[in-house]
Amino acid sequence: MLRLRVACPEGQTDAALRILRDHVGATHVVLLRGAVVEPPGDLITADIAREAVDEILWRLCELDIDHEGGITLEQIDTSLSDAADRAEEAAPGDGSDAIVWEELISRTGEESKPSWTFQAFLTIACLLAAVGVATDSPVTIVGAMVVGPEFGPLAAIAVGLVARRWELVKRAAIALGIGFPVAMVITAVLSKVGDLTGLFDADTLFTKNHQVDFVYQVGIYSLIVALLAGAAGMLSMTSAKSAALVGVFISVTTVPAAGYAALAAVLGKWDRAGYSLLQLLINLIGIVVAAALVLLIRRRKTTDGVTTRPLSSG
Repeated sequence: MLRLRVACPEGQTDAALRILRDHVGATHVVLLRGAVVEPPGDLITADIAREAVDEILWRLCELDIDHEGGITLEQIDTSLSDAADRAEEAAPGDGSDAIVWEELISRTGEESKPSWTFQAFLTIACLLAAVGVATDSPVTIVGAMVVGPEFGPLAAIAVGLVARRWELVKRAAIALGIGFPVAMVITAVLSKVGDLTGLFDADTLFTKNHQVDFVYQVGIYSLIVALLAGAAGMLSMTSAKSAALVGVFISVTTVPAAGYAALAAVLGKWDRAGYSLLQLLINLIGIVVAAALVLLIRRRKTTDGVTTRPLSSG
């Protein structure tokens, strides 16, 4: 169940109440008239079955409440109520499979914003990948995979494409388009410093078989793993199975490829740098394609109206 909170303009209160009282997936409807100070209006709360949220949100937004008032959702961790149980049983569909599109758009939108924090995590992850290559350490490469924050913007691009939220796609693309080049340049500069100071032996670094050579070795399995990771990641985000995201981070060769390319370019190994960049591109595209396909498969007919609404400024 989700807790719905509506700051409703006084003139729309009765219509909003009818929507909630008439829907089988809503219960525990509470009205506090005049409780909202800014902007002035009434406060309505209700408990909503997850599979009913999209339809109710869309009908409330048709009243323009999202512009003249406000609508918020909160997860209910524990609910002891026969009425809530009946609402979940009566609502069409299965709550564990339901996608709350506005929640998903808001979450991915927040994770896709270009920020200093995002850039710092991506840069640190690329540096860890470069260290993993220089020391032939798969464990360090795995650490770089976990630290990398790139799945958020990739998921945002997939959501934006399916939901036709082009501002979301643009914002996530900017985050990746700026983030990776900046992280790779910083990694290249520090790799050059390491080369000049003798931190690693540049002459022998790429002359033998390494345990981390999989980073730049492009093949059909690169695409297969990227597709599977993108599908698993989107399933995790839409079903609140956040623990599965760690496995997604570890399985894809995005950040390691970026770090490998930066180090190889500095040392003049342009063939390996090129293959690493191709590996990066294949993984980025594969993740987005698979994530978008998962959303297309799971999208319900009742979400068609939601997907056409413009992206909110938040």
